[in-house]
Amino acid sequence: MKKRIAFLLMFAIGAGSLAGCTGSQQSKETAEKKTEAISETTAKSAEQSASDPVDIKIWHDGDESIMQTIADRVNTELSDDQITVEFEKKTDMPNQLKLYGNDPKNGPDMYFYAHDVLGTFTSMDILSPLNDVTNMDSILSDEFPMTVESGQIDGTQYLLPVYFETLVFIYNKDLWEGEIPTTTEDLYAYMEEHTDEEAGKYALVNQHTNAYNVSPFINGFGGYILNDSGEPGLNDPKTIEAAEYNKKFGLLESDGDYNTVTTLFNEGKAEAIIGGPWLVSGIEEAGINYGVVSLADIKLPNGKGMAPYSGIQGVGVLKTALAEKKDALAEVLKAIGSPEVGIDLAVKSGCAPANSKAYEDQRVTSNDMIAAIQKTAETAQPMPNIPEMNVMWSPAEAMFVAINKNGEDVTQAAEEAQKAAEQAIADMQ
Repeated sequence: MKKRIAFLLMFAIGAGSLAGCTGSQQSKETAEKKTEAISETTAKSAEQSASDPVDIKIWHDGDESIMQTIADRVNTELSDDQITVEFEKKTDMPNQLKLYGNDPKNGPDMYFYAHDVLGTFTSMDILSPLNDVTNMDSILSDEFPMTVESGQIDGTQYLLPVYFETLVFIYNKDLWEGEIPTTTEDLYAYMEEHTDEEAGKYALVNQHTNAYNVSPFINGFGGYILNDSGEPGLNDPKTIEAAEYNKKFGLLESDGDYNTVTTLFNEGKAEAIIGGPWLVSGIEEAGINYGVVSLADIKLPNGKGMAPYSGIQGVGVLKTALAEKKDALAEVLKAIGSPEVGIDLAVKSGCAPANSKAYEDQRVTSNDMIAAIQKTAETAQPMPNIPEMNVMWSPAEAMFVAINKNGEDVTQAAEEAQKAAEQAIADMQ
């Protein structure tokens, strides 16, 4: 009897122990299932968050039809990613960024503007290096080197180039006699023969008091208006040489202001004009049968092609947008930098793409203006993008007014302009 009781007691204890192990195992399994459920929920939440719609706001101060062309292509490409780009026009956009560039609530995520204000924006510490957004190597690999360079400050890429502009030689096919000269000396000889100022007839007109329009001579001669160190070069011997050479052309080019030269060409009173793609709409509206030649194909006495400044339009990223929209911004940069955007801009708006692969499309290369701008990229120089350039235009213009309109000595005018430029730069620092 005692043995039976002992046996039953041992069985009860063993059963209790077994039941305890089973309960612990069940609790462990339950806990694991809960953990898996939480992990799955978290993953789904993260996945959902990643696919939530993202709006990217881009400020600009340019042609709205051009911005719409970019938006249409980018939004189509990124629709599956639920990323939407919206361009918003801001008058005097640089000053708007000065006010709101560090304001994540009221400022933009990106901006679209010319490269020459880049130094001003970076000095304000409002821009993100593009490599902080995504690896830019593949995006920039097909861009023209000149345009890539324009988007850099101290070797850091802040701007993705999209399209670019240069001065070109535009002529009236119904008025110009023979072939376009391939040297500036032959061009000058043609101007002497075909210019009759008393009758108001000109062979070639150019804004000869505007440093931008005189840049094909200055850069081609090896001179400079401002170097990379922010030092003016208006009295540099090569700049003076270029100004002296350009002076004889200016004497045969009418008054030289924008409205005068543009009107003369559009009214058929000038056979040719040095200008850019911004003149095309007015020329076509006037019904001019025009042709375009690259300035790089017109050689200076030193054998080098004329080398105008180039303006590059592109996009940059605001620092304040990185925290919440970095991945979306990376996708937008990839989309805007594609050859397809360049092709659309060329076909719909006549812009010269910064992406070299866009020129594999026959619709791009068949545009005479774009082809001439592409050719000019061989000699063109990006306008300096450092802040000092902002104060250089006034003293440079004063110099060319003194030389080309007032007949002052070139060296003396250059020295006076150099002093004014140095003082202007000192005042801004």
